[in-house]
Amino acid sequence: MRTFESGATRDDSDTKLDFEGFLSPAVIERYAEYMHENRIQTDGNLRDSDNWQKGIPKDQYMKSLWRHFFAVWKEHRTGAENAQVMEDALCAVMFNTMGYLHEYLKGQDNE
Repeated sequence: MRTFESGATRDDSDTKLDFEGFLSPAVIERYAEYMHENRIQTDGNLRDSDNWQKGIPKDQYMKSLWRHFFAVWKEHRTGAENAQVMEDALCAVMFNTMGYLHEYLKGQDNE
């Protein structure tokens, strides 16, 4: 139990998920910028921000994840690390990782 100077009390937070501590605002903001930039489709239409949650096969996420991971690895290994290329590739890795996990967890719900 925690007691504050005001006298208010709260349960300890040791067993609660710490979203604020686990996530970086700078990373979430850059990821949102990347995702917003990629909402425009080749036909010029703007896709919904949650379009990916409708379902993309895990195989597609895996193939894309490897392509983008390769871009990150190549930038890292060559020492070039072009900021735009690296940031976009890292965001794409995040997108594919989260998409794969999303589909995986949806599948777990059905078992």
